[in-house]
Amino acid sequence: MSSQIDRRLTFVVLEDHALVREGLERGLVDRFPQLNFAYSGESLVDALNAISGQDIDCAVIDLDLGDGRAVADVVSSFSSLQIPVVVVSALGDPAVIQSAILAGASAYVTKRSGFEELGEALDAILNNRDWMSPDFAGALIPKSQSGVHLSAQEQRALVLYASGLKMDSVARRMDVAPSTVKQYIDRVRDKYTAAGKLARTKTDLYRVARDEGLMT
Repeated sequence: MSSQIDRRLTFVVLEDHALVREGLERGLVDRFPQLNFAYSGESLVDALNAISGQDIDCAVIDLDLGDGRAVADVVSSFSSLQIPVVVVSALGDPAVIQSAILAGASAYVTKRSGFEELGEALDAILNNRDWMSPDFAGALIPKSQSGVHLSAQEQRALVLYASGLKMDSVARRMDVAPSTVKQYIDRVRDKYTAAGKLARTKTDLYRVARDEGLMT
């Protein structure tokens, strides 16, 4: 089924399996006949270099690129540039979806879904409408194991920082000052320490985020 969107669009497709990538390209062009690909391939670095200075309407990305990058790193590389991100992944674990959401994903479609679901997600996002699959909706609220309440910004800072990014990188992804990120992380440490959870080092914070279902 074709989309009602008739303007020219520019997408990024980030997928490391050639057959899957080629199928995505064909399906996307069928849905959006005026579609142009600024980049289609398997390298996050090459994708970011290719789109520098371009207006990108959407990034359709897989999360498991075989390069060991964390979910939050991949997603926030685009969302921090104000590019809507639609994840198409075989990874359906709620913690993975939650990590993608906190890093800025606009929609999450599992590969077991049909292409029609992906098309509906893209139509909604390109028209500035909300869209969510059952998988996406089910992961919107993390199931805290400790009862510690974090703000949305504290959650996002925790996930990005615990994913391995440095403070300066987290600040750029969140579009805030490094000092603000440090305040978020310090508050996270204080809250979990008060709850009896070890949260001093980055490794401790990774364990906390994993235990809380915020990331894998």
